[in-house]
Amino acid sequence: MRRTILILLFASVAAAASRQAQYVQAVEFPYYLYPRQLWERELVWLKTIGVDTVEFSIPWNWHQLQPGDFDFTGRTSPRRDLAAFIRILRKLDLHGWVRPLPPVAGWAAGGVPAGASDAGSRAAWLKALEALLAPQTEKHGGPIAFVEGRELEIEAEMPPSPVTTLSIQEPTALVRSRETIAMGRGALLWVNVEEALYPAGWEPPGVSPVRAGAVDFSGKERPATTALRREAALLRNWAPLFGSLHEVSLPKQAGAKLPRGFETTEWNSPSISAVSLINRREMAFHDDLRVFDPLLRHELIIPGVSVAPGEALWLPLEISLGPGGLCRDCSAFSSAERIVYATEELVTVEFENGILAMEFAAPQAGEVILQLAREPVGPYLAAGKPTKFDWDEKTLRARLPIPAGTGVANRVRIGLAIEAPEKSGFFGEARRLIIGQKNVVSTLYSSPEIASRSRLRLPEGFSATAVNKSPNEIDYTVTVPPDALHGDFASLVLEADGVPLGRARLQLFRPASIRLMQAITLHFGTQTQLIPEPPTAPVEGRGGTSVEIVVRNNSPQIQNYHLEASGEGLEFSPAKTDISIGALDERPVSLRIFAKEGISGLRDWRLRVTGGDDLDLPFRVIVLGRGNTAVWTADLDGDGYPEWVLESQRVRAVFASPGARLVELTWKDTNTNFVPAEGALWQSGPVEARPEGDSLEFVGNGWARKVTLNGAVLTVDQSTPLPAEGITPRSSGNVRLTTVRESTSRYRYEIKQAD
Repeated sequence: MRRTILILLFASVAAAASRQAQYVQAVEFPYYLYPRQLWERELVWLKTIGVDTVEFSIPWNWHQLQPGDFDFTGRTSPRRDLAAFIRILRKLDLHGWVRPLPPVAGWAAGGVPAGASDAGSRAAWLKALEALLAPQTEKHGGPIAFVEGRELEIEAEMPPSPVTTLSIQEPTALVRSRETIAMGRGALLWVNVEEALYPAGWEPPGVSPVRAGAVDFSGKERPATTALRREAALLRNWAPLFGSLHEVSLPKQAGAKLPRGFETTEWNSPSISAVSLINRREMAFHDDLRVFDPLLRHELIIPGVSVAPGEALWLPLEISLGPGGLCRDCSAFSSAERIVYATEELVTVEFENGILAMEFAAPQAGEVILQLAREPVGPYLAAGKPTKFDWDEKTLRARLPIPAGTGVANRVRIGLAIEAPEKSGFFGEARRLIIGQKNVVSTLYSSPEIASRSRLRLPEGFSATAVNKSPNEIDYTVTVPPDALHGDFASLVLEADGVPLGRARLQLFRPASIRLMQAITLHFGTQTQLIPEPPTAPVEGRGGTSVEIVVRNNSPQIQNYHLEASGEGLEFSPAKTDISIGALDERPVSLRIFAKEGISGLRDWRLRVTGGDDLDLPFRVIVLGRGNTAVWTADLDGDGYPEWVLESQRVRAVFASPGARLVELTWKDTNTNFVPAEGALWQSGPVEARPEGDSLEFVGNGWARKVTLNGAVLTVDQSTPLPAEGITPRSSGNVRLTTVRESTSRYRYEIKQAD
């Protein structure tokens, strides 16, 4: 027993030392600024692009409700569910980097609760955090890898230093990140990656409640994600090797010196080296580059190196295909076989079933030189197409063209058949796995003997049963755990005699995806939109309104679905629907929703889905009488604070509490919001809101406000002078907003559509 404890202790110390030797790239993810329903999607995206560490502060004043009373489970706001956030990190095998104490940058009062400056309050906060985080450190199998400061008595390391913080919005983000990477130590922290939304009233004075990001609330990526995608792909495999690299001086270049603004750094080790190139100039660099060959100990010329203005490249140099290099499962190669150089950025190297596969970030076309021990058997595929390559029988070198990459990160994959494998195994056409269901994955082997000695390696929590389809074929029924995350990937490996034969990286999907096409969006300014949860749509009560439910079948087989809608005070036509949907296809289902006599305002309803999936989904409708105004309230942005809404057939006005701030005045036909992102008419202090017929009344400390929506005219009356006007009259298409300040305490807003 004592020996086991010593071994585990040694392994933990070794793992910590190894981690500290690594270069760390992290993305800031302030969970409290992000709608809870989107946490999983965004964290899955970060993992998918190659990010493995997430940094976050924990605002003391956000989680402390009263002295000694802390909400870490979301009982008062979904965004306070820090325990769930940590569970998601754990499911995705993401590392957490925690900042447990104030100040919290860009947060109300820096994260310090009012009157909490004494040592006792601080000790109570740290004790509560320790109870939550201590069981979740990496040494206990959890995701928490780093904790800043020494105040928390938990087993987690300090983040590596120095830490470079870089906004993804900077135009020179790629160049600046490469400067940090070229140091080969410390950490790179990306900020402003996701669009962010403050809980009502928690932004510091003068700060907009909306923070721009490179990824919006719908998941759409802006061009600024290019730098992060490039670095995430590069560091996924290079970062663990930085500890073995040391800087060397480049040889004197032939002819003129390298131009000013063009920076080069070379890093060497016995099995892997690289040259970092950064072009700050306004002109492209194109020339031969002299480097130091660490293997042959003399100069090497890399011909035709091209780096565009503002671009950067990390060129591989003398990369061993044997142990110690980038290649996974390359035991078939000798230590002398290697990638001599490439003129594009090498991201990954893999070898299986006799095929050497390399992936590059290639802003332009280039080439890679391989030193091998035998002539490849061919063929050579570049970007999925057969391509010719040069082979020198005397030097045993292959020169392979690299096509220019595509997509945001300029990725391109090439593959060369090095040898005919003696034993091999292949996966069938599986491209995805369905969560919570049994999935058939077919495998094929080079011989019955290999098939009989093979096995399928699965991620933790997955299970599989094998059925021999033929002597050379085995079908596996793979069951994905029901708590797996939609969009995540699972790696399956075939092996025999301890040797990997084939891999499959399959994406995980829920059996079906459901969306309401008429769901309203909450607007913040003209650019930011958020779909509230549950999805909500306006309907005309007496005549009814048709809404469209789109059902997407994520399964690779045809599925039959039974849909049944129900809600108190509502009627549905049809109430029950059966629909058949092809593989990876979607179909709309039309429902007409009616309200019973006397029903108005916000109403809940549910959609039960059975057959191809088993779902019980919540939805809402706003029941509007023709020519009337509905007054309703709901927490539309998931921050724990309700919004108050006035809604007519054509216009929606939304006020956020606290503060009674007008955040949205939208012409519904074109989904155009006329209120700026910072809102308007904000009042300080606590505010009570109550409906008054088709109006809203807000009561604060020494003031009262009545808001009325009549058709397309919003009138605001206050007992004291209203705050300065924050809404500018303007047109959008054929729709125009006019504003009139009829007195210091009365505003009138009208939206008109041109004929």
